[in-house]
Amino acid sequence: MASTTSTTSTSGIAIRRRRRPATPYLLLLPAVAVLLVGLGYPVYWQVVTSLQEYGMLQQFGAPPTFAGLDNYARILADDRLVPVVARSIAFCLVNAFLTVGIGLGLATLMRAVHGWVRIVMQVVLLLAWATPLVAAVTVFRWLFDYRTGVVNWLLVQLGFSQADGFAWLAQPATFFLVATFVVVWMSVPFVAMSIYAGLTQVSDEVLEAARLDGANGTQILVRILLPLVRPVLAIVLLLQIIWDLRVFAQIRLLQDGGAPVSETNLLGNFIYELGVGSQDFSGAAAVSIFVLLLTVALSAPYVRSLMKEDAA
Repeated sequence: MASTTSTTSTSGIAIRRRRRPATPYLLLLPAVAVLLVGLGYPVYWQVVTSLQEYGMLQQFGAPPTFAGLDNYARILADDRLVPVVARSIAFCLVNAFLTVGIGLGLATLMRAVHGWVRIVMQVVLLLAWATPLVAAVTVFRWLFDYRTGVVNWLLVQLGFSQADGFAWLAQPATFFLVATFVVVWMSVPFVAMSIYAGLTQVSDEVLEAARLDGANGTQILVRILLPLVRPVLAIVLLLQIIWDLRVFAQIRLLQDGGAPVSETNLLGNFIYELGVGSQDFSGAAAVSIFVLLLTVALSAPYVRSLMKEDAA
């Protein structure tokens, strides 16, 4: 009888121990509510608008009519969508990998140097990151201006006479080259500082042991540093893919410099033209949902790899 009572009390204690307190979840409720309102409502509005006929009349109070999936069918049949999606994905992936590559190089360099050199690098990166977007794009437009631009002047001085009066923003290939300079220049500081923070967590004893074993700098980077900061690299690459897929303001400001809009539009600019330019808000909402799904599709492999690493 005593053993039965003891077993029952022990199981009761185990059950009580397994119960998690509700207080942490209650404390999270306000933050979850704010996120649902701040992030969930815009997505809900986009989904509802993409299923309606919503144009200029609805902006002035006319009731929208239900259209079902007609907006999606109309947008998918639009000849402009496929080139815009292809340009956006290519621009996104090239810029994301280029940004992470340059950021990794700068982070490795910051870990290698010491004293005032490292401080100067960090200050310069922070200043570049803190520069307002409009100011940064304006500077790059001035640098690549076909009349008074410094880039053309330097190229002419170096003997490239064909660069005299060359309009960088007037051709799609060179337009996206300038856009890549702008996007990468503004994104590298965050990536470099994030990776550098990860590199500082690598123990000096581990690196010293590798050097004693005869490993050179390249081997230490490839076989020790990169595997140890792999989670940081995966996260910053995922963030860059998401951010670069949603680039809008940089492209829009550069287009004002004389670029062919139809040949340089990315998804964000295409949505802007549909909504603000053509007053086709339902079509713009349908493309927005498409961009959301595309972002999820591009991010899914990295999210799965992160989840596997956490599970391991």
